[in-house]
Amino acid sequence: MLFGKMNYFMIGLLLAGGLLGLRVPAAAQGTVRCHLVYFRDKTGTPFRVDQPEAFLSARSLSRRSRQGLAVRARDLPVNPAYVARVRAVAGAPELRYTSRWLNAAVVVCDSGALARVRALPEVSGTQTLSLAPTAASAGTAHVVAARPAVPNGVLTTAGPAGSWPALTTQDDRATYGKAYGQDELLGAVAMHAAGFRGEGVRIAVLDAGFPGANTIAALASLQSQGRLAGTRNFVDGGPNVFTRASHGTACLSTLAANQPGFFIGTAPQATYYLCITEDATSERPIEEANWLAAAEYADSAGVDIISSSLGYNLFDAPARSYTYADFDGHTSLSTRAAVEAARVGMLAVVSAGNEGQKTWHYITAPADADSIITVGAVDSLRFKAGFSSFGPTADGRLKPTLAAQGVQTAILTPSGVAVRGNGTSFACPTLAGLAAGFWQAHPQLSAQEVISYLTRSASQAMAPDNSLGYGIPNFTVAQVLVAAPAELQLFPNPLDGSGVLRLRLPAAYPPGQELRVRISDARGALVRDFRLPAATGDIQQLPVGVLPGGLYHCQLISAAGQPTRSVRFVQP
Repeated sequence: MLFGKMNYFMIGLLLAGGLLGLRVPAAAQGTVRCHLVYFRDKTGTPFRVDQPEAFLSARSLSRRSRQGLAVRARDLPVNPAYVARVRAVAGAPELRYTSRWLNAAVVVCDSGALARVRALPEVSGTQTLSLAPTAASAGTAHVVAARPAVPNGVLTTAGPAGSWPALTTQDDRATYGKAYGQDELLGAVAMHAAGFRGEGVRIAVLDAGFPGANTIAALASLQSQGRLAGTRNFVDGGPNVFTRASHGTACLSTLAANQPGFFIGTAPQATYYLCITEDATSERPIEEANWLAAAEYADSAGVDIISSSLGYNLFDAPARSYTYADFDGHTSLSTRAAVEAARVGMLAVVSAGNEGQKTWHYITAPADADSIITVGAVDSLRFKAGFSSFGPTADGRLKPTLAAQGVQTAILTPSGVAVRGNGTSFACPTLAGLAAGFWQAHPQLSAQEVISYLTRSASQAMAPDNSLGYGIPNFTVAQVLVAAPAELQLFPNPLDGSGVLRLRLPAAYPPGQELRVRISDARGALVRDFRLPAATGDIQQLPVGVLPGGLYHCQLISAAGQPTRSVRFVQP
């Protein structure tokens, strides 16, 4: 589902690789469909975790190393022997792609060949994803009307009078054009003035198509400066992404546009990877599989940030749609993919959804994933957009995480015209660009630390809710927080398998002072409570043991019983 509706025609799309939880009726004999094939193990694979350069780029490994993340068995590619045996099955199944993280492959075959695939000893199960595209349609663009995904997505050529925040200088507004207000709301104008425009940060944009992104002037520097590092079309196959739905072009423009005097995005000097994962003409589980495949591609390429303005809750028949109970952080396919992306040190930034005024009301997948930034929408006056989806997740976690402008957001059309659109689709990439510049300013931070600083910088940091999360983040405030010397330090973060956290105390805590440390989960529920009498060193060990996967909050309590310092950590 696209989270920003266009009032012009969109270009269609197609396919790529994923997994789990959805079922459709068995195909009639001879019907060709896409299926997800799960393998039992990675036994006998020629790949090794101690030789990751065989399947991950140097930059991917560097991202893990900077954050203290080890290469694990889940990173190993699917066993090539298993792939070969699937391809050798009578009926010649077409293997589209494989998933390292879920140890699976997406194949196209009829029901007879599927039965033979299921009989292979290395196969643990299969899931039908969709009817496969015909050979005639594969790789062909179709002009279609946009699906009515969002009632609030109508574009206009100008915002309402008085809708922009107060200007810092007239020069800034002239330089940034229509994008000034949404950039200034997050402190991105100050971020750029400080020299942080996303240089060196790699961002993957997962969407429905990018027509015009290779021709319009505001995005021309992507190619002229060599900052368009990769393109993949997981729907049609191949590298052509400058086709299909223009939703992706609009989202990309809020990030990457770089035409002073006309339009400047929040990360105008970042390096980009563009991936088509969404078919705007339909809503099928295969699109979540495409999202998974694109996230793994981004990981392999060494991407730092994923920006995705897509969401899933209702599917076309005969696929089973999700219920709210499924949004528990580990059920939907795209949510599982987003969690895996976080585990390998990428920062996933996703739209909350535009369901706030609908019966559904809540966020959609993958917005329910833990350890990511889920983005809600506000207007230029900082009020919540009515359409922006609400939290919490089904298991009670706070959502969204943060918010950015999604009402009358300035975006570009495939012809390069600046217009305005509504949707969390546009709030998401705008905020992703802020994260890119902030991370550039502090490359020593982990992805989870970036989330922590941005949430602490936000307008509702002291009173988060399930409408806007922690609120609107601000670059300048986050900078001050990083510079503050009294922050606690926890390591390893994410927690490793030892079950022990090491806490480095601020200098303000003298030796011999009794300490109390409280650890709570993302919902605020207390899960551990430590009393450390007469601490004698600056590093204390906390035997937290086994915790469920998720984001946790560690507080240091003073002798008077008041929280004095806090920091977050992640249990993968």
